[in-house]
Amino acid sequence: MTDALTAKTCVPCQGGIPPLTEDEAGDFLSQTPGWELQDGAHHLHRRFEFDDFQASLDFVNKVGAIAEDEGHHPDIEFGWGYAGITIYTHKINGLHENDFILAAKINAV
Repeated sequence: MTDALTAKTCVPCQGGIPPLTEDEAGDFLSQTPGWELQDGAHHLHRRFEFDDFQASLDFVNKVGAIAEDEGHHPDIEFGWGYAGITIYTHKINGLHENDFILAAKINAV
C-alpha cells in the first residue's frame, strides 16, 4: 500500500478545506509504518535513529530534497544519532493526504 502513496505527488493546498478526521488519518497511517498521530491527529511524527551525526545529517539532507521536490516541508529536528520529523499541513492546521504522501516517501529513504 505504501507504494500507492509514493507514486503520488503532493498537490498545493490553498486552505479552506477541513483537515482529515482522526478516522481518515488512521486509514492513511496504516500505509506509513513507523509514523504516529499526535495532537489529536493534527500532526504526524516519526523519530529515526542513526549510528552517528553524519548519518543523521545525510538523512536530513535527503528528506530536505524530497520536501523541496514535493513543495511540502516538514518540521525537522536532528542531532547526534537521531532525526525527528513532524508533518502537517500548515494552511489547514491539520493533516491532509499530502502529509502521508511525504511520510511514505521519507520511509522510502
